[in-house]
Amino acid sequence: MEHLKIASDNYVAFTFFIGTMAMMAASVFFFLELNNTSKQWRTSVLVSGLITFIAAVHYYYMRSYNLETGESPTFFRYVDWILTVPLMCVEFYLITKKAGAKIALLWKLIFASLVMLVAGYVGEVLDRDGSVLWGVISGIGYFYIVYLVWFGEVSKLAQTAGAQVAKATKVLGWFVLVGWAIYPLGYILGTPGGLFGIQLVQDTAAAHNAMDIVYNVADAINKIGFGLVIYALSRSDKSAA
Repeated sequence: MEHLKIASDNYVAFTFFIGTMAMMAASVFFFLELNNTSKQWRTSVLVSGLITFIAAVHYYYMRSYNLETGESPTFFRYVDWILTVPLMCVEFYLITKKAGAKIALLWKLIFASLVMLVAGYVGEVLDRDGSVLWGVISGIGYFYIVYLVWFGEVSKLAQTAGAQVAKATKVLGWFVLVGWAIYPLGYILGTPGGLFGIQLVQDTAAAHNAMDIVYNVADAINKIGFGLVIYALSRSDKSAA
C-alpha cells in the first residue's frame, strides 16, 4: 500500500507517528508503575495512563486517516479531546481531594473544558465563518479553568494540601497556562477567522498542516507532561502510606 508510506517531507504524518508511539510508551509506563504507587495516588496515576492510552489509540487512527485522505482528522481529534481534557481536569480534583475538594469543583472544571472544546469544534468545523466568535467562547472556558487553577478553588485547596501538592499544582498550572495556550495557535492557523479576522495562512491545505503539527506537538507535551507531574507527586509526597 504505497499511499500509506510516510514520505520524508511529510512532517504532519511524522508527528502523528511520533505522537502515537510517545503516548503508548507513556501509557505502558504509568500502568506498570501502578503496583509501585501508594494507594493514595494510585487513581491519579491510573487516570494519567488512561489519558495517554486514549490519545495513543486516537493518534493511531488519525495517522491512518491523514495518510489515506491527506486531510486533517479534525473529528477524531475532538473525540480524543472530549475524553482526555476532562480527565486532565479530573487530576486537579484528585490531588486536592484530601484538602477538602468538593464534587462541585470537579463539575466546574469538566463543564468549562466542555465549553472550551464544543465551541472550538463548532468554530473549526460547523461554522467556520463564525470562527472568531466561537474562538472567544472557547477562550472563556479556557480562562475560567486558568482562574480556578491559579487563583480560585484549586489554588486555595492546594496550599492546604501540603508542600508537594502545592508544587505539583503550580507545575500543572503552568501546563494549563502555557501548554494549553498552544491550542489557540493551531486554531488561529487553521480557521478563516485567523487572528482578529486575518487568516495567517492563506492556503487551506497549508493551514491544516500547520494546525495539525501544532496540535500534535501540544498533545504530546501536555498529556505526557501532566502524567509525569502526577507520577513525580506520587513519589515525593511523604505523607502517602
